[in-house]
Amino acid sequence: MYRSFVKETRPEREIASILNERKITTDLGRPWTRGTVHQILINEKYIGNNVWNRGSFKLKRKRVRNSPDMWIRAEGAFEPIVERSLFEAAQAIIRERSHKLSNEEMIAALQQLLQNRGYLSGLVIDETERLPSSSAYQSRFGSLLRAYELVGFTPDRDYRYIEINRALRRLYPHIVTDVIAGIEQAGGSVKQDAATDLLTINNEFTASIVVVRCRTSPAGSLRWHVRFDVGLWPDITVTVRMDKLNQNALDYYLLPRIDMTAPRLRLAQDNGISLDAYRFESLEALFGLAARAELLEVA
Repeated sequence: MYRSFVKETRPEREIASILNERKITTDLGRPWTRGTVHQILINEKYIGNNVWNRGSFKLKRKRVRNSPDMWIRAEGAFEPIVERSLFEAAQAIIRERSHKLSNEEMIAALQQLLQNRGYLSGLVIDETERLPSSSAYQSRFGSLLRAYELVGFTPDRDYRYIEINRALRRLYPHIVTDVIAGIEQAGGSVKQDAATDLLTINNEFTASIVVVRCRTSPAGSLRWHVRFDVGLWPDITVTVRMDKLNQNALDYYLLPRIDMTAPRLRLAQDNGISLDAYRFESLEALFGLAARAELLEVA
């Protein structure tokens, strides 16, 4: 993909077409699109890096997006499969698409897309040739919703629901990969069930990862509906609560099976000590459970 994009100057859509012609699917078994190829091209994991702290969240406060100088980057966390020079060349090409456009030109292009398609979404933007990516609009205007406002578009609830679910499905395998990497870096061992994604940690306990979409009630309150996998009933359900825009992880709940007796759980912004005792701002608590400690030899 990177060689085709950089050295052969093939656009993302053409690369996707080539992959589909070869019957090569994504990691989720789906056909490639311009958007999914684009996500591969901007992901630092392919040069071996893992990035944390893109956002910060304090209890009962609004989540904020941290500036790049605050990001925590673990270089060499994974075995690289793409040369750094090739990756950086791809980023330069992608940046050039939006940097050469003024705010007015970007909005005009988005307005034209709206007229052509009748609605907008992150996926629609990423699938459109010769248009800056949805991440470029988000960076330039603060959020996609702000860009939508500037062109007079109000997202329909159904469109947002579909796009959010698609985005979360794409995000899920990356979160699982991050969890496995974090556990291994802490000195633990992980076995992943290929069929169910159930994680067996240190051959001692099991964990399942659930990414939970944020919903807004008619009154404006935020809600998260957790569905437990009663077929697996892992020892711990790692619940990833997404933020209001469903773009970043807001926080994490490590919910033990022994205290979760119902198949579903509804979370609000504040849930009382009985539930918020299981809430964490990062997954370090899970990694701590998996860490191995050396015992001093007793004479």
